[in-house]
Amino acid sequence: MFRPLHPKHVFICFLISFAFFIDPSSQHVDKNQMREKVREMFYHAYDNYMTYAFPHDELKPITKSFTDSLSELGNLKLEHLPTDYNGSAVTLVESLSSLAILGNKTEFENGVLWLSENLTFDVDVRVNLFECNIRVLGGLISAHLLAIDPTNRLIQGSYNNQLLRLAEDLGKRFLPAFETPTGLPYAWINLKKGVIENETTETSTSGCGSLIIEMGALSRLTGDPRFESVALRALRQLWRMRSSLDLLGTTLDVVTGEWLEYSSGIGAGVDSFYEYLMKAYILFGKEDYWRMFRSAYLASQKYFRYGPWYHEANMWSGKPTYWQLTSLQAFWPGLQVLVGDVAAANSSHREFFHAWEKFGVLPERYLLDHQMIHPTERYYPLRPELAESTFYLYQATKDPWYLEVGKAMVKSLNLYTKVAGGFASVRDVTTMQLEDHQHSFFLAETCKYLYLLFDDSFVAKRNYIFTTEGHPIQVMSSWHEKLPESYFSGNWTFSKSGAWESGASALSMKVCPSVAPNSRLHEQHRESVCHVPDQKIDHRCWSDRECGVDATTCRQRSCSEVGFCGLWNPL
Repeated sequence: MFRPLHPKHVFICFLISFAFFIDPSSQHVDKNQMREKVREMFYHAYDNYMTYAFPHDELKPITKSFTDSLSELGNLKLEHLPTDYNGSAVTLVESLSSLAILGNKTEFENGVLWLSENLTFDVDVRVNLFECNIRVLGGLISAHLLAIDPTNRLIQGSYNNQLLRLAEDLGKRFLPAFETPTGLPYAWINLKKGVIENETTETSTSGCGSLIIEMGALSRLTGDPRFESVALRALRQLWRMRSSLDLLGTTLDVVTGEWLEYSSGIGAGVDSFYEYLMKAYILFGKEDYWRMFRSAYLASQKYFRYGPWYHEANMWSGKPTYWQLTSLQAFWPGLQVLVGDVAAANSSHREFFHAWEKFGVLPERYLLDHQMIHPTERYYPLRPELAESTFYLYQATKDPWYLEVGKAMVKSLNLYTKVAGGFASVRDVTTMQLEDHQHSFFLAETCKYLYLLFDDSFVAKRNYIFTTEGHPIQVMSSWHEKLPESYFSGNWTFSKSGAWESGASALSMKVCPSVAPNSRLHEQHRESVCHVPDQKIDHRCWSDRECGVDATTCRQRSCSEVGFCGLWNPL
């Protein structure tokens, strides 16, 4: 049952409440027109899936056929593929929350009823735990919460928690994956048989550290603590394995607890680990999540950041390893908006968009040190991360330039990826050769974030976190074990007149969030989460790389001609 957040709880709500300002009436981009263009994109993808692929997992838009891809997600070697698996309607599951946001109550209800009567997880199929968690479990939980929210009125008939029962069944099938000496879960689980014999013990940081949102929500909804317990145990074990620099590697062994790949960054294999620490703190209010996130974020700023770019570094030494832009990194500016580090978010976002403009879409991997696209990762599989960050930055700043970015993305997607049977992935961004695959996240995320960019009415005056797969989960006071301490006083914001305004936030006022409780009654400088100290305590330097990020303005410090770090560059 939904309980509205008390007005005094806005210290956490500002992070994901999207009603900061009233949009100016005069803008270069016609938001209504762009909203309808995105709506057309969604239904072109969705209708073709329902016509040519449903109830299989995903659409092949060029040949107008289907693929039962749940067993293939993350399975680069295509090992242990099932022989009699006929799909789990993954794209339908992923589309439910988007249908709700677009206001299609009829199709949402039809989808819920079909899944209630037909979907089963008692199938002999080996799936990637991370992918199945964020796509299927997250999709079911989000749709359930939307279905029971009386303010949405999405279901006209009776709804008896059928989606929640499906989610609970799936969650129970995940539990054997956590039965390891370390508590870190196997990357793969057979939904019918559990962990198969001689299963690989290798997994990624994201794979075992990005389960807490969906599993935690499942525990809160069902009253069964096992789901949240195993996910939290895995997360804490992963954090204990960090280096003295507060960095983690990319891959590890779940049995021995040893790192296999020491190079790490903010992209593939690690990305959602950072994301879920912050979002779990917002959703559940547990201080542990904030403490872990703050340490991990500061380490990422110190060891990965180079101007607007983020390279990879060795987790033990902090020395750079790979200088590359990856499309998955484009989520990072959106996460920085939640933290309040808007200036840094804007800086990185602009570089990602410049890459989009250069190639027409965003290549999977670009080698910064060689100024070239990676020779074997030239594709663009309709990823949503840049659209996601564009949405967050527009909500935080209301800068109409972000609407222009969204408009350019919509134009590119229609120009290069739209085919008669849906939207196809790009195999090679240099030639725009297409691949016969429409990923389910195109409907769950890419179209959703673009739609919300131009029409945020669904989330206006509401408080949601979006999972790493773009599924909204409403923030509820009843899920908080206690009121989060770190944001309690530091993130209250005053208007210029000094009067208290409950609707004001660190984002809307463009100030940095605090990490230490301070009196709301006094103006004072406060350390913020974006703070990165200078390398030397006397602030001496030879180059800008030895300078950090200012604590009160979140601006990058630079090295002066006489060798001292400071805010020398004008705004």
